[in-house]
Amino acid sequence: MILGYVIMQFLTLTGLMDVLAIVCAPIMRLFGLPGEAAAVLFSAFFSKAAGAAAAASLFGEGVLTAAQCTILIIPCILVGHFSRIVLVCGVEPKRQPLMLAVPIVDSIVGMLVMRLILVVMGLM
Repeated sequence: MILGYVIMQFLTLTGLMDVLAIVCAPIMRLFGLPGEAAAVLFSAFFSKAAGAAAAASLFGEGVLTAAQCTILIIPCILVGHFSRIVLVCGVEPKRQPLMLAVPIVDSIVGMLVMRLILVVMGLM
């Protein structure tokens, strides 16, 4: 979890968070998220806890709402396993792109479905 907080502090102190927010805003808008939420996705590649800590940091700063954090937990869980399992277990390099694509596609679908559920429930 410390890594997530470190990543968030690094991005904020260097001003990269503002750049990331502007560049990623159009894509993140599809999921009902601000551009800053891309930092959570970046952190999730390191571990689930880093992604969750990044989301908690943005929630604490008032950048994300509870509903938006709910959307972001899906990629934190799914993508966080790639670095921990695939790279550590020594999966053949030619299979790694496919094994990365699966949780990314699952995350995209999951975030869209979660956004739809939250909209139907009136939480977004």
